[in-house]
Amino acid sequence: MSAPLVTVCIPTYNSEAFIAEAIESVLAQNLTAFELLVIDNCSTDGTRGIVASYAARDARIVFLVNSANLGMVANWNRCLAEARGAYIKYLFSDDLLSSPDALERLLEPLETDSTVALVASARHIIDAESRPLRVLSHFRDGAVVDGERLVRRSLCEQRNLIGEPTVVMFRKCQAERGFDPRYRQLVDLEMWLHLLEKGKFAFIAAPLTSFRVHSDQQTQKNLLQMTQVDDMLLMLDEYLSRPYLRLGRTAREFLYYNQYYRLWKARRAGMLSRDEVFSRMAGRYPAWKFMALLPFYRIYSPLWKLGLELDKAGSR
Repeated sequence: MSAPLVTVCIPTYNSEAFIAEAIESVLAQNLTAFELLVIDNCSTDGTRGIVASYAARDARIVFLVNSANLGMVANWNRCLAEARGAYIKYLFSDDLLSSPDALERLLEPLETDSTVALVASARHIIDAESRPLRVLSHFRDGAVVDGERLVRRSLCEQRNLIGEPTVVMFRKCQAERGFDPRYRQLVDLEMWLHLLEKGKFAFIAAPLTSFRVHSDQQTQKNLLQMTQVDDMLLMLDEYLSRPYLRLGRTAREFLYYNQYYRLWKARRAGMLSRDEVFSRMAGRYPAWKFMALLPFYRIYSPLWKLGLELDKAGSR
């Protein structure tokens, strides 16, 4: 078979409640030059039977089952390795392509501009019954942003401005390194930073995809454990040495301290104990140092946020 233009990757595990709707949203696309690669990570529910029934009816669907559960990130990477398309579009098994022209519109900036390495759209946030809750969008329509500038903004704001894997498309050849298995919560953001060092970011303000929120998803479990703090600290270690970031010593120290302050707030909210917080800080901030710096952080933090607001105009 000739190689498809786009591979839509659905890594799945115990997704019987949502997987049919996800597959249907791909099969409804106007662009037909795709393969739909579904890799099941040893589901114990009815997921396999549902996917197999679709694969039997449509030759564009490639269905693989892992011989053992690889874990989330390793399954994402197997999808990437097995994909035959030049362009990669992830779709989580509980999410949707919410427009029949989603693949076409995400593909266009990559096909027309070789300097673009990553494309994303706005997305609907939907609930377990697929009811729309709101639309998320952080850039103006048609924005093309310098990749390194967006890496800097993402690290300084310490959040994923681009979105989840469901909202993006990129070239396989630029992502062959794979997702970094050291990360658990921010594994997608770290890949976006990796790609942004290779080229520009293009944004489409139409909500072409839908990201589902529900209590069973791994993201919600990680948030309760404040896993994102550990991941952001690892990301700061990885990326703050880049010379193009042009961040001074005070700014860099603030970014680290801000993550530990999030742990401190989690303690006040009853999510973590005092001992847990200071244990996780111990490698960089002994308890006495963290408390001594707290008044300075509270003075500096509003100034930092003001600086971010002034800087946003250049990357929207």
